[in-house]
Amino acid sequence: MGTNQKLTAKQKSERIKAAQERERKEKARRERAERTKKIFTIVVCIILVLALGIPTIALSVLSM
Repeated sequence: MGTNQKLTAKQKSERIKAAQERERKEKARRERAERTKKIFTIVVCIILVLALGIPTIALSVLSM
């Protein structure tokens, strides 16, 4: 326990920098995941619109 309290200023700053770097990487990872989720949602919506719209248009054209 004594070694934990006797950190030099250099060791403290290194630990702080490492923690900040981990936090920055985690934030970037979360942002990427969020962006991927949004893109996936948009793609699914487009597929649904096409899947529902194309047969409807085809039926209306055929019924003329």
